[in-house]
Amino acid sequence: MFDYFPNYVWNLSISIAMASGGELGEIMDMCQPLLEKAQAGEDAGTGEFLAEWMKVADRLIGLAAEDEEKGRLLSAGAKLQRAALYLLTAERMQGHGHPGRAETYAKALDAFERGTRYSHANVERFEIPYQGKVIPVLYTRAEGVEGPAPAVVYLNGLDSCKELLFWSRLPQELARRGISTLSVDQPGTGETLRRHGLPATWKSEDWGTPVYEWLAARADVDAERIGITGISLGGFYAPRVCAFEPRFASGAVWGANHNWAEVQQKRLKREGENPVPHYWNHVQWVFGAKDMDDFLEKSSGMHLNGVMDRIKVPFLVTHGANDRQISVDYAHQSYDQLVNSPRRELKIFTAREGGVEHVGADNMSFGRSYIADWFAETLGGRLA
Repeated sequence: MFDYFPNYVWNLSISIAMASGGELGEIMDMCQPLLEKAQAGEDAGTGEFLAEWMKVADRLIGLAAEDEEKGRLLSAGAKLQRAALYLLTAERMQGHGHPGRAETYAKALDAFERGTRYSHANVERFEIPYQGKVIPVLYTRAEGVEGPAPAVVYLNGLDSCKELLFWSRLPQELARRGISTLSVDQPGTGETLRRHGLPATWKSEDWGTPVYEWLAARADVDAERIGITGISLGGFYAPRVCAFEPRFASGAVWGANHNWAEVQQKRLKREGENPVPHYWNHVQWVFGAKDMDDFLEKSSGMHLNGVMDRIKVPFLVTHGANDRQISVDYAHQSYDQLVNSPRRELKIFTAREGGVEHVGADNMSFGRSYIADWFAETLGGRLA
């Protein structure tokens, strides 16, 4: 992984930005003034992180406006997408309630919407009704398919959002293989948490079934060929949805998260790396918990023991050999319990190919290609 700062959490943010389409020169412009601040640990200095990344994002938004005045919308679109990426990266680093966080998020969504529209990107925003509110999603259409196409539901991790799912380029790789993708801000993530106040729940089938039914009702989707995948903590959510919603035809995880409840106990002992600064503040917000005990109670059901054997469709487990957040042992546990899957596979990414860090933070290309090929094989897409 690109280790510019002296702590893992800040470097993870840089790696995500690099993998999501950031320009290295711009990233260095934002990070060089922060190097000394990072010496104080992962939680200190995140306000300064926000300020530096907003400077470059605002500059890009200004440059995009100059392109707009000249009718150069394709150029404006590229700048606005990078601005959105930098804003979302900076927002992700802040503690819950940090001054300016909500405004930064709103600016990021506006830049993403205009940036993708100007760029003619293969993505549309929709809202799925849920509990009197909505779950916002991004839909990427299959390419070169006549009639209903297979599709994949793509779930966030603890601290990602649907825009980062789109920028992971898995939806684009699936589209090339003739498969549509629905990138989901499920409860506890993205817009669903920030704008609609829907916290996370370990019973992911509660919202997984409504998401499936919305997608299956589309005229351009083959309801018999819908798969599901998730990244990071989505490696818990996706298998559980697949286990309790048997209409899914195939599944995969980008990073196994077999026992996240146990991971919390390890993190209390400072075992393993955290994904974001202000970690305990963040997870209490995500789960709508009033305090630490409440969070631990709300997350106590987050394990897949007694769940994986309910999956009766093809299922792929992937993991990085050197994952510093979630032990590779959890990948073996998930795979070993897939006893009723007609086709199960375990893929550990090693130094030979890359993608050894958490969900391929060092190199996402191998994970997205492998998972895209898996769904092409199991849902009837293209491999060539």
